[in-house]
Amino acid sequence: MALSHRITTLTDDDSGGWDVFLRAREMIAQGVPVIELTIGEHDIRTAAPILQHMHASALGGHTGYAMVPGTDALRDSVARRTTERTGVKTTRDNVLITPGGQSALFAGHAAVCDPGDKALYIDPYYATYPGTLRGVSAIPHAIQTRADDGFQPRASDIDVVAKGAASLLINSPNNPTGIVYSRATLEGIAKVCQRHDLWLISDEVYDSQVWHGAHLSPRSLPGMVERTLVVGSMSKSHAMTGSRCGWVIGPAEAIDHMINLATHTTYGVPGFVQDASAYALDQGPDIEAQVAAPFRRRRNLAQDVLAGQTAVSLVPAQGAMYLMLDIRSTGLSGDAFANTLLDKHHIAVMPGESFGSAAAGHIRVAMTIEDTAFKTALQTLCHFAQTLTA
Repeated sequence: MALSHRITTLTDDDSGGWDVFLRAREMIAQGVPVIELTIGEHDIRTAAPILQHMHASALGGHTGYAMVPGTDALRDSVARRTTERTGVKTTRDNVLITPGGQSALFAGHAAVCDPGDKALYIDPYYATYPGTLRGVSAIPHAIQTRADDGFQPRASDIDVVAKGAASLLINSPNNPTGIVYSRATLEGIAKVCQRHDLWLISDEVYDSQVWHGAHLSPRSLPGMVERTLVVGSMSKSHAMTGSRCGWVIGPAEAIDHMINLATHTTYGVPGFVQDASAYALDQGPDIEAQVAAPFRRRRNLAQDVLAGQTAVSLVPAQGAMYLMLDIRSTGLSGDAFANTLLDKHHIAVMPGESFGSAAAGHIRVAMTIEDTAFKTALQTLCHFAQTLTA
C-alpha cells in the first residue's frame, strides 16, 4: 500500500543527517566504548524535588486526562516567567502547553502555514526544522548565514526571499552554533517580518543558557507581539528532556486555534508532568542556573583547550549546550571528520552538514559529559585535527 508523499518526504534522506549518531549507538550496543558528544542530553538528571513532586501528583490521582490547553497552574507559571523576563504582559490565554518543544514547533507552523506556503528558516538549523515544515505541507526555504558573520543572520538576506512567505523560524540561543542573536540582528529580522507580513516563530528553548551577552525575545520588540509565536520547553532549562513538556506563546486567537489542533492530535500533557513542571518553574531562575552551570563551566574549559592549538577554531560560544568548531583547516568535510574521529578514537560528534550547508566544514560538540572526560575528549579531537594539518 502506498504511503503519503508528505510522510515519505519529511527528510531529504533516510537518516536526516544523523548517520554518525546512529553508528555510535550501534557501536555502543555491540559493546564498544564510545564517548558521545552528539545530542543535547544533560549528564545530570531531573532534580529529585521535581521528581518527588511528580510522584506525589501521580499518587494523588492526577493520572487521568488533563485539560488539553494545559493546567491553569502551569499556564500561569509560564505566563509569569515570560512576563518577568521579557516585560511583555502574558496571561494563560497566551499559552498552550505541548508535549515538548518539538510539538510546539509543529503546532505553531500548522497555525500559520497553509499547504504550499513558503516557510523560511535559518541555516544552520536544528535537524528537525525542515521536516517539521514539510509535516504541515509547507515548502521549506533555508536562508544561509555565514561563518565569517559568526552565523548571525543578515536581514538583507531574509528580505530578498521573504516576499510571499508565510513564516520565518529562528532559534536563539542557537542550536547548533551556540550563537546568541544580537539586538541589531533581531531588530533587523523584526523589520523584515513587518515589511512582508510574516509570522515569526521564535524557538527559545535555550533561553536559560546564555554565556555571553543577553537573551532578547523578539516578541518584546515594537510591533512584534501580535505576529510572534514563542516556543519554550522544560527540557533544557530543567533537565526534563524525557518528561516532554513545552509550550507555545502567542496571540490569544492563535492559541485558541492551536488548542483545537491539540484536541485532535496530542490531546494534552499528563497532569502529573504538568504539576511537576509548574513546581519547577515556580522555584525561579536559581534552579535554571544550576542546570546551566556545567555547560558554562565546560565552555570555559573548551576555550582554554582550543587556545593551545591552531587546527580547530571555535565559533563564538555565547549560549546553549553546544560548541561549533571550525575544522576546515584539516581539508575534511564535517561529515568525513566526524566519521573518521569515531572510527579512530571512538568519539562521536555531529557533522556540521547535519544542520545545513552553511555549517559545512564544521562539527557540533555537545558539552554533555563530566568535565574531566570532556576536556580529555576535546584534547584528543584537537590532536587528531592537528595530525591532519601536519
